[in-house]
Amino acid sequence: MSKPDEIRFDGVRMRYDSAKSYDELLAALLADIGEPVSLDDLVRTPGSWDSFQQQVEPLVGPSGFMLFNLIDHGAWITKAGIDRKVMRVILGNPLIAITMLRHDVTAGLFAPVELLLVDEGDGSGLTYVKPSSLMVVEPNPELLSAAEELDAKLAALATKVTSGQ
Repeated sequence: MSKPDEIRFDGVRMRYDSAKSYDELLAALLADIGEPVSLDDLVRTPGSWDSFQQQVEPLVGPSGFMLFNLIDHGAWITKAGIDRKVMRVILGNPLIAITMLRHDVTAGLFAPVELLLVDEGDGSGLTYVKPSSLMVVEPNPELLSAAEELDAKLAALATKVTSGQ
């Protein structure tokens, strides 16, 4: 049995505070990324990459992402005595993901990306880990460039949904 390689890297956590309530923040995010999409259902349809792209494009929201899943931590942590609204949101876009996976398929460990929305009482917060800080663990300029584009798209989405009322 071989010993596993251990590759250390540093993640960069991004946090956006919002004057919006948790419910308003969640609604703003979902208004942009839409209803949950099953990537498994999309890939079952036979066809080429071009036909796959044509299926995906209408499902992408204004900021370039689609919703894959919601995990409502707030629903179960109350059983442990923690009364907070907390939602983990898994979102992405396979047309963006391929720009990274073509340079290193292990970038797929962190695509799609995840956000955490938290009720802060007097507002809310949105937190995620910057994708490029997770995906690029060895020198790879092409991967870094693609991942930094994803960083920018994610930052734009976070700024959009957390700002204003």
